Amino acid sequence: MKDLDSLGLRHQSGRLEILDQTRLPDEEVWIEVPHPEVMIECIKRLAVRGAPLIGAAAAITLARFAEDGASPVAFFEIAKRLREARPTAVNLMWAVDRVAFSGNDFTVKEVVAQAEEIFDEDVAECEWMAEKGAALIQDGDGVLTHCNSGGLATCGIGTALGVIKRAHQKGKAIHVYVDETRPLLQGARLTAWELTKAGIPMTLLCDNMAAHLMSLKKVQKIFVGADRVARNGDAANKIGTYGLAIAAKYHQIPFYVVAPTSTRDNSIETGLGIPIELRKESEVQLGPNRTSFPAWNPAFDVTPRSLITDLIMPKEC
Repeated sequence: MKDLDSLGLRHQSGRLEILDQTRLPDEEVWIEVPHPEVMIECIKRLAVRGAPLIGAAAAITLARFAEDGASPVAFFEIAKRLREARPTAVNLMWAVDRVAFSGNDFTVKEVVAQAEEIFDEDVAECEWMAEKGAALIQDGDGVLTHCNSGGLATCGIGTALGVIKRAHQKGKAIHVYVDETRPLLQGARLTAWELTKAGIPMTLLCDNMAAHLMSLKKVQKIFVGADRVARNGDAANKIGTYGLAIAAKYHQIPFYVVAPTSTRDNSIETGLGIPIELRKESEVQLGPNRTSFPAWNPAFDVTPRSLITDLIMPKEC
């Protein structure tokens, strides 16, 4: 398999590694993935995350497993387990199905070719989305984003955050407002880290401050990513996105969802059919004296198409 390199994943000289996103921004620690079991655990505990990236990571893991001499029985069993590692991001199922369950005969050459194509296609689609979305941003705009949708979540420049980065690269004077993204702080830990590395002016805010910020007319555009888009355009994204879209509608602020082709799930007619991952209560129950309090912890919510100004996807919706 050829060498591959992105912000959150790299494959060099037969060695597959992922950047442990649970350690950011305090430490940049790379985890070697010598066996698919390691990748399954990394996906489950969010050491590697972001819908496009976990799909590519699973595909590359399967390619490496095939190259290492896995039997067809072992290969398909691991593929099934990778596919089930997280339930909402359809990119994961799409990538595993493309590599392992497309109906083609199982050959190492075909598996490797499909995995490499998935990586390269995501890089190219990120470029398309970045250019398309950046054209919507005006010089001087305040741009709000939620969760992390940059290079840590994709193989390329990113989806929603890629749009923001490209606008900055084009010389547009923008200021980015970053929701912290409770409860796991993907905005505060990951998006803030990416923007700082890119030298893009930003301000971090708690999720429940966003509507007030809009009322002060500090926000001109909102860009978010997606983990699954239904046939009618309803989009699942990190919990808190739906409320953000409602506030944007009230304040008449354009609200854009940016996602690659692999995020589209035409098998589901509306967002009501999108499975929502429920994560451990302990992620919400902070501190040793609060573990007895019951908690509800959905990882995603669904924003109806009626609240979305436009879907920025390589295959136009």
